[in-house]
Amino acid sequence: MTTYSSTLSPQSRNDCRILDETDELQSMFSKFVLPAGIVYLDGNSLGALPAASHERLNHAIRTEWGERLITSWLRSGWMEMPTRIGDKIAQLIGASAGEVVVTDSTSINVFKTLAAALALRPDRAVILSTADNFPTDLYMAQGLAQLLGNRHELRLVDESEIEQHLNHETAVLLLTHVNYKFGRMYDMAALTHLAHAAGALTLWDLAHSAGAVPLDLNACDADFAVGCGYKFLNGGPGAPAFLFVARRHQDAFRQPLSGWLGHAQPFAFDPLYSPADGVARYICGTPPVLSMTALECGVDLFLSTNMADVRRKSLALSDLFITLVDQRCAGFDLRLATPRDPAMRGSQVSFHHPHAYEIMQALIATGVVGDFRAPDILRFGLTPLYTRFTDVWDAVDSLHLILSSRSWDQPQFRVRKSVT
Repeated sequence: MTTYSSTLSPQSRNDCRILDETDELQSMFSKFVLPAGIVYLDGNSLGALPAASHERLNHAIRTEWGERLITSWLRSGWMEMPTRIGDKIAQLIGASAGEVVVTDSTSINVFKTLAAALALRPDRAVILSTADNFPTDLYMAQGLAQLLGNRHELRLVDESEIEQHLNHETAVLLLTHVNYKFGRMYDMAALTHLAHAAGALTLWDLAHSAGAVPLDLNACDADFAVGCGYKFLNGGPGAPAFLFVARRHQDAFRQPLSGWLGHAQPFAFDPLYSPADGVARYICGTPPVLSMTALECGVDLFLSTNMADVRRKSLALSDLFITLVDQRCAGFDLRLATPRDPAMRGSQVSFHHPHAYEIMQALIATGVVGDFRAPDILRFGLTPLYTRFTDVWDAVDSLHLILSSRSWDQPQFRVRKSVT
């Protein structure tokens, strides 16, 4: 087992190279397709391409679809993909087999699971969340509340006020486990316990957690969770999402998007809906086979690793990033947005800067790819399966050069693009 110092301070790029050579996860780098000359620190927005995806997708297209045609629903296991891949993801998030399915998008899964949670608390009207939660979660909560006749209130509070607002009015506590902007990680077990003590249920968004930090949903007694397939799980652009429903809740509710593959007997073609047993009732329509094929390649990579090793390297990478920025970029108006306390940190490092957008565009132009989040966040994702210590050194080196030379202060870097 590689032991990383809690306060990494390599004095040269060669020191970082030595860390890479002794890294227990270093063999994973070759399992991804990454372009030469690029430092990719945006895997928390879109994961890199697993090398195995080429062959696996070609087989799915040429053989399973091209030759076997419709027989592949059984012969190639297409019909079981939502539950098969769901059971694999369950191993990464501390769930049991039969508690996770891969289906739809994160937004749709928020809608379905939030609807289920509200139905289980019919005498309560408050959905409690924070204003800095990821917007799609808040939008879906707003839309669902409107659909239900505006009988529910989405109450947004500061994170410091969550506990005091958990009371007899609260139906659901809706939180993203790792904040998408700042990388701040909640104590899932503690907040779930507080929610339950108040009689409320929990819905956790794991978009920036699954594949990045160790999770144990059942040990935390979580009720519902959703997660993204195309970030740390490396499932490809627009990959299907997943949802978790604790076994104790699975048969207590007929979720509102009652599609035919969530039916107890879909090929009976009964005109009346009868929900499948267990988590399968949360499936709606036909699974997108090619997208799920790519996602399974990404998920399979994690099954050959240990999330404790992933977490250990993640913290070492973020410690190094913060230390190097402290040393090399002081005096340039950067302000750390990510917690310094490792226990409160996900797998990213974010900084405030009044010209964050322009600086990030300048970085991307040099081959260091991170992203910008409004209004002033420079965000760098650290994906331990393929991010190297030399990548962190090179990124901070470029950041220092851009800040010290003010090369970001050019017209082309001020043009706001539709995707940031």
